[in-house]
Amino acid sequence: MRLVTLPGVFRPISDSWLLADALEAEHLRPGARVLDLCSGSGALAVRAALNCACDVVAVDVSRRAVATIRMNAALNRVRVRAVRGSLFEPVAGQRFDVIVSNPPYVPSPAAGLPSRGPERAWDAGLDGRAVLDDICEQAPAHLEPGGVVLLVHSSVLGYAATAAALVAGELEVDVAASERGPLGPLMQSRRAHLEAQGLLAPGEDEEDVLVVRGRKPTCGRW
Repeated sequence: MRLVTLPGVFRPISDSWLLADALEAEHLRPGARVLDLCSGSGALAVRAALNCACDVVAVDVSRRAVATIRMNAALNRVRVRAVRGSLFEPVAGQRFDVIVSNPPYVPSPAAGLPSRGPERAWDAGLDGRAVLDDICEQAPAHLEPGGVVLLVHSSVLGYAATAAALVAGELEVDVAASERGPLGPLMQSRRAHLEAQGLLAPGEDEEDVLVVRGRKPTCGRW
């Protein structure tokens, strides 16, 4: 897979590829509908399109990200519909077989989300959950029966909180993939804030990067 990124667009790192592998492990059926939220470079959307999904939508708030997604789809000769907007707003009323997202998840000393600049790719409020919680709340209504949502984030944010939010939407939850390693540079740079928020114990210097999976039952109230 070939990727380019315009200036100001976050280039995929290890957590994106962990999520991409988890997406591939879902063995997408031909014609599966896939939604990539907070798409950035479009790496996940392109990976889905290369793996049989013929209806792929990528959403990002950044104009440059949308342009980058379109470039990368063309470079890899796949079809991806790239749209600008906030999370599920551009796909209101639509349902998908798979929803993937590597959202901003780094806790920030600022309570609000940045409106511009590269920080939009990682800053996510005081506890790092400002975007993640919105996705967990809204995803169930956008899944087909039997569909899955795959979300990547750090253990610093708390797996239990994410699992509880997805279970509240009546999804079946597990961990599709995880990797343990040293805190990333951004987390390290905000150690004082993380400790003050009770997200990191003094002296703690490792984290698990998790891909949390929520599956919508094939039968039920939907």
